[in-house]
Amino acid sequence: MDERPQKQAKILKSTSEVSSIEWEFIKMTEQEEDLVYRIYRLVGDRWDLIAGRIPERTAEEIERFWIMRHGEMFADKRNEEKAKFS
Repeated sequence: MDERPQKQAKILKSTSEVSSIEWEFIKMTEQEEDLVYRIYRLVGDRWDLIAGRIPERTAEEIERFWIMRHGEMFADKRNEEKAKFS
């Protein structure tokens, strides 16, 4: 029998959860957006890897950007943002 100690998954509890409805729209430069899309095609939703290639961006920001850009529940908010800049 194996006598090595078993590894247990760490459970992290976030103390400051924010509803996705309250998220601010993430503004990225055109170059950052292009880089996110290109890296996403290579590595998928490994946000920490993507964020590591974009200076001063966190994995949470990248994931939030992706969800807001591609999530159905944010379609209305995306249309409002486009209308502001048109």
